[in-house]
Parts: sequence; C-alpha cells; structure tokens
Amino acid sequence: MSDEKKGFFRRIFGGGETPTETRVEVPEVAPPEPVPAAEPVVEEKPATAAEPRLSWFQRLKAGLSRSSNAISDSIASVFTKRKLDAATLEEFEDVLIQADLGVSTASAITAALAKGRFDKEIEGEEVKTILAEEVAKVLVPVARPLAIDPSRKPHVILVVGVNGTGKTTTIGKLAAKLTAEGRSVMLAAGDTFRAAAVEQLKIWGQRTGCTVMSRPTGADAAGLAFDALKEAQANGTDVLLIDTAGRLQNRTELMAELEKIIRVVRKQDPTAPHTVLLTLDATTGQNALQQVEIFGRVAGVTGLVMTKLDGTARGGILVAIAAKYGLPIHFIGVGEGVDDLEPFEANDFARAIAGLAV
Repeated sequence: MSDEKKGFFRRIFGGGETPTETRVEVPEVAPPEPVPAAEPVVEEKPATAAEPRLSWFQRLKAGLSRSSNAISDSIASVFTKRKLDAATLEEFEDVLIQADLGVSTASAITAALAKGRFDKEIEGEEVKTILAEEVAKVLVPVARPLAIDPSRKPHVILVVGVNGTGKTTTIGKLAAKLTAEGRSVMLAAGDTFRAAAVEQLKIWGQRTGCTVMSRPTGADAAGLAFDALKEAQANGTDVLLIDTAGRLQNRTELMAELEKIIRVVRKQDPTAPHTVLLTLDATTGQNALQQVEIFGRVAGVTGLVMTKLDGTARGGILVAIAAKYGLPIHFIGVGEGVDDLEPFEANDFARAIAGLAV
C-alpha cells in the first residue's frame, strides 16, 4: 500500500474521542527530531500480527468489568459453602441493587434463584447463569436496531444529552456507519455554544465525506437546524444528523432551547425529528434514570445510546433503565474508535455483566 493511501486510512479511521487536525497533520509538518518515535509505530502496525484485535464481546466484557467483577466477587463470598436461605437471598439482592440493576430486576433474579433451590447449596456458575437469563429477559425486548425510514428524505435524527456524554463523537460514528451502508448523510453542528464541538464535527465530516452545516459560535441553534433540514430536503439527502448543545436536565432555560429546535424543525417537516437519540454516559449511574425521564418529556426520546463503557462504567444502570422505561436501546459504545460503537445485543450484554463467557 502506498504512503498516500496509508495516510488516507489513518485520517479516516484513526478514531478518538476528540479528533483534532493537529494529529492528522503531524506526519507531514512536524520536524524529523520529535516524530521518529511515533512514526514507525503507525507504519508497522498493519504488518504486525502479534497483537490481535479483541472481539466485540471481549471489549464489551472489559467495559462492564467494574459491574461484573463486583457481582462475581459477591457471588463468591455470599454463596460459598452456604445453603440458600432468606438471609443469603436478601444479601445478594442488596448486591444487585448496589450494582445499579434496579429493585425490580434484583427481586426477579433472587426469586428465580429461590425456585427449587431453597435450603440447598448452589454453585457460583449457576447463580451467574440465572442472573444472565433474568437480565436478558429485561433487555431482549428493548434491543432494537436503529431503523431509517427511506420514505423520509431526509430521515432526521436529533441527538440530545447532558454535557460530556459523547454526543458529537456518537454522531461521527453513526455517520461513518450510515455512509458505509451507502446512504447520503448531512451533519448539522447544532452545538453552537462550543467552537470545539463545531470543529470536531467538521473533522468527522471530512473523515466520512459528509456535508456539515455550521454557524459561528453563539448563533441560533434552531435557525441552523431549520436551514440544514431545508438544504437536506433540496439535495435529497437520506439522513440528517443534528447535534445539540450539552445541557443539564435540571436547567429549564436550556431545555426550553431544545424544545425550540424541535418546534422550528417541525415548521419545515411536521413529522420531524423522526428519531430522537439520547446519549447516556455509562459512568453516571443512577443519574441516568433522571436524564431519561426529563429528556423523554421535553424532547420525546425514541431511543438510547450508551457510551463510555470503558471499565469504570456502572453498566448495570442500563438494565434498570430498560425495566423502568422500555425505550429501545440502539447502540453501545466501548471505546473511542470509529468501530467501537455497535448495535446493542441483549444476550451478549447479559452474559458480560454476569461474568460469563460468550
């Protein structure tokens, strides 16, 4: 492969939570002395087979390690050489609640454990299997792929969430997936409050070959969304992805601005937005429940994307959210790379959080 092609693929698939133009330009503009240590690593990776890429399940399991390790450790301590009695079940139920699985799911798991096993010893692997089965029962009904309506041109996807949940990066990764499917995509940089967010989305646009509609910092986000939809309609674009400013769910004035975006978009297309994705940071734990409730009320959330499942996450909260709200879970992110956002698989998630193999 030529150096020009290698440089192209590094620019497109280099990945990263906050890609910058500095990283893209380093191989071309940096002086020889500072670069040599990094340059050979980039060039040698494609030819090295010694570091096989982890499978999706392995990455998912690593991302859920905080929750699964805590549960596995508790299983080892609670059930070792003990008969299954009321005290054991209550102790394990507390463990599950502390792992953010939610009261209803924790109760269902302990009830399933008690069936036919009360006053008997039970092995740790059997406990994990029952746990995975009960979690899967909650998650399977909400594990749904993101459906793009071909009769809508464009299919408008509004991405919302609080500060730092990875909205802009999620949009970039979705754009990569949609364009890989052969769809035409436009990006609207609706986070007009942060110049860095606009620049970040422009870089994703360059990487994915998508048109990016933007305005100067501080411009009216609703007006930008209106103009983007109008242009996307004129161009016959398949999908319009609209970024929004990160806003705290307890700030009424910021939520009012989000409502304004939706009102203005509907003046152009009464059926839009056709999808409202809420990004949730997996490290936030119980606060995510409140985010789902408030954004659902204000923006009419139609689906969820959980991001930053990076090993420090409290991934059990996704089970509690599924049990309480029943919203579709479309994607889950386990890292910063363009291929670290994948469709949500309920059984894989259940087995990973229970500490079981695939």
